[in-house]
Amino acid sequence: MRSRLDDLRNCVSCPRRCRVDRSSGEMGVCRIGVDVPVAYAGLHFGEEPPISGHRGSGTIFFAGCNLRCVYCQNHQISQDFDRQRSDRFPRYTVDDLAGLMLDLQEQGAHNINLVSPSHVVPQAAAAIEAARKRGLTLPVVYNSGGYDSLDALRSIRGLVDVYLPDLKYMDRDLAGRLSAASDYPEAASSAIREMFDQVGELETDGEGVARRGLIVRHLVLPGQLDNSRRCLEFLVGISPSVHLSLMSQYTPQHRARRMDGIDRPLSADEYEEITDFALDLGFENLFIQKLTSQDDYLPDFGRETPFLFRASS
Repeated sequence: MRSRLDDLRNCVSCPRRCRVDRSSGEMGVCRIGVDVPVAYAGLHFGEEPPISGHRGSGTIFFAGCNLRCVYCQNHQISQDFDRQRSDRFPRYTVDDLAGLMLDLQEQGAHNINLVSPSHVVPQAAAAIEAARKRGLTLPVVYNSGGYDSLDALRSIRGLVDVYLPDLKYMDRDLAGRLSAASDYPEAASSAIREMFDQVGELETDGEGVARRGLIVRHLVLPGQLDNSRRCLEFLVGISPSVHLSLMSQYTPQHRARRMDGIDRPLSADEYEEITDFALDLGFENLFIQKLTSQDDYLPDFGRETPFLFRASS
């Protein structure tokens, strides 16, 4: 019988379509083979309220990424790890990942939140199936940068309950310059339509915690408000009732500190302008942030607990 891991032999798991044989040690853009490096796993309270709830989201942060965002706040695990020590993070087999999901369920997590899974879809899917056979009952959240393959998403239909993608760009030049993915607008827009087709609008339980559905995040970039407007216009075209998380937390991280135009934090006026634009478009379900999120949500994966945010914050 064919295994999900067979997809790694000629890898097209994301839009990069590297076609390397990851099962034999060949590396594509993500720099990940078969076993999956996990940078952090634990209860996290800094997600949107329907994801974190009051007990926390059971996050599993995968190392590596199929994007190269110059401003990535997780660059320590998404881009730096393979240029420093490749053994910095423990490697998990499918069975290990399944056990990790069950451990988070035992800790009281509201859900299993797979963070940056786009480059490890075959392994994550196999782990979800194994964990469910062993007693996993929690909703599974697919928390991605939005640069996802349609084929990969269709292969996991029924395994994911909540999709939580970014929509970073609808400007090809900007996507190429800031994330080395000029095809991001096409890939992400197709992916988000597929996600919405699979799970529909957000459904919550009696405590307001997500059980199924779609939440889309958009990070407002300084000086790039036209891009934000185009992203929001696309999303409202899917449905005005799509849940939109409009993020204000941009600060120049990683290589953005040396890039003109994005080498400064987002201003309050810029964020207010895009928030007003979203309301004028008619979004019915909008999550907004205070500008203090620029400090509150910045992780440090050099610490044992990367996030300082707690439920009482």
